[in-house]
Amino acid sequence: MFMLTHDDRTVDNAAEIVPTLADTGLRYIGFKDVGADLARQRELTSLAHDAGFEVMLEVVSTSKEAELSSLRSAAEAGFDWVLGGTHGADTAGMLPDGVRYCPFPGQVVDHPSVLLGTMDEIAADAERLTGLDHVAGLDLLAYRHPTANTLELIRAVVQASSGPVIVAGSIASIERAVAVSEAGAWGYTIGSAIFDGLLPGAPSIADQVRRVLEDTDSGADIATETQT
Repeated sequence: MFMLTHDDRTVDNAAEIVPTLADTGLRYIGFKDVGADLARQRELTSLAHDAGFEVMLEVVSTSKEAELSSLRSAAEAGFDWVLGGTHGADTAGMLPDGVRYCPFPGQVVDHPSVLLGTMDEIAADAERLTGLDHVAGLDLLAYRHPTANTLELIRAVVQASSGPVIVAGSIASIERAVAVSEAGAWGYTIGSAIFDGLLPGAPSIADQVRRVLEDTDSGADIATETQT
């Protein structure tokens, strides 16, 4: 999922970027509640839907009041997915039917967000959250944990969860994207690395997105052949 974000904030020129991605093979696009008020959320969601994307809002606000306000905005703006947030048990009924809600498991603090807690605690929270009727999956800040073995954490959360696990943040190489997929993640978000021009195809944003999609497919195929 390509996020129109840098440093945990929606980029100012997001509306200009969306149409350039229509022929890259990308399916999912998103942005964060920080840097996008309701009017801008509606604008970007409409542009993205017109270009054929499913649209995600990632909630990274640090207070409960701001987080719930972002979910209310998301309900009005027409998102297909809402990711993030730390009050998953308090949000039942806030989003329309059909919107997939994937909160953060574990203890998430600060902005940019940091994940805390032991691996067992995070996995237990993942099981609890995905047991709620209104929760479709999880948004896991695996690479934002200061000490955990990232791939082991992903595997533990995937095993404990009854919905898709999306790894959010710090995907800055093709190798890392492939490793996350091999660990069992349903998907991952990528944003800042592309805006920083760290991936094949740079400096073009569209070419980087295209190359990530092409190269991760190739990487997965190679990994499968190696294991057989």
